[in-house]
Amino acid sequence: MPILKVILLAIVQGLAELLPVSSSAHVVVAEKLMGLDPSSPQMTLLLVMLHTGTMFAVIVYFWKQWKDAYFTSAENFKRFLVNMIWATVLTGAVGYPLKKVIEKVMFHGAEKAELELLFSRLDLIAYALFAAGLLILFAGLRERGKEEFAEYRTNFGRSSDEITLGQAGIMGAVQGLALPFRGFSRSGTTISAGLLVGASRERADRFSFAMAVVLTPAVIAAEAHRLLKAAHEASATGAPIDLHASLTSSLIGMVLSFFAGLAALKWLSAWLEGGKWYLFGIYCLIASVVVFLLHHHGY
Repeated sequence: MPILKVILLAIVQGLAELLPVSSSAHVVVAEKLMGLDPSSPQMTLLLVMLHTGTMFAVIVYFWKQWKDAYFTSAENFKRFLVNMIWATVLTGAVGYPLKKVIEKVMFHGAEKAELELLFSRLDLIAYALFAAGLLILFAGLRERGKEEFAEYRTNFGRSSDEITLGQAGIMGAVQGLALPFRGFSRSGTTISAGLLVGASRERADRFSFAMAVVLTPAVIAAEAHRLLKAAHEASATGAPIDLHASLTSSLIGMVLSFFAGLAALKWLSAWLEGGKWYLFGIYCLIASVVVFLLHHHGY
């Protein structure tokens, strides 16, 4: 792959990954416009390495906040660990069965059905962007107007120190819903879910990205396994995949996405503090229309 394309994709991924607008949707659209196949093993390897870069950006940016919030005492760390385990379990409990159901329905039970083969479907991405946009817009307007919902306050409460177990569970379950869909922003939907069940913007933001760091290694492992499997099958057919070239370009992309991710995080925090979360929802709604139009024109 030409290095210029890798650079452009890394910038798109790095800027969009940590904003609640779905990096996957933006990268897939960029790949389509460049004439690339988003579902190919080489592109999934690149995506994995870009995710790795943004994961390190998250760790660098949030480390001081996590240290102050989660590691100042054994009690705080225990609370965080329990919340994170619970959220991650619910992510898997929701996301994995949903992935299998989608593969069964969309591929009609075909033997080699893989969710990744749907990544180039811009119509599906448009619908996911629209759904995420509605959720983000609703959560943002509700937070901006400082409305109170008695049922959420009763069921989940508002923690004086950190998010509650109930809030963590809801955010984890929503993360599971986001995993199979390109366009259904993971950060956007989980932070919005946290806001809607009574977590403050800062706590929802902090916990959402902590969930991402915990989840990323599993995603990397899954995509790496898919690439190696594809490489083995390609070798058997006499058309081997150049893993060395793919890895080299992906490492370059990882470094670039790290710096772009840091810039995006600073922007995200500023918008959260300024009460402008709802604008990300409006952006996703507009983006969904643009993506659907691109699909209609044959991309």
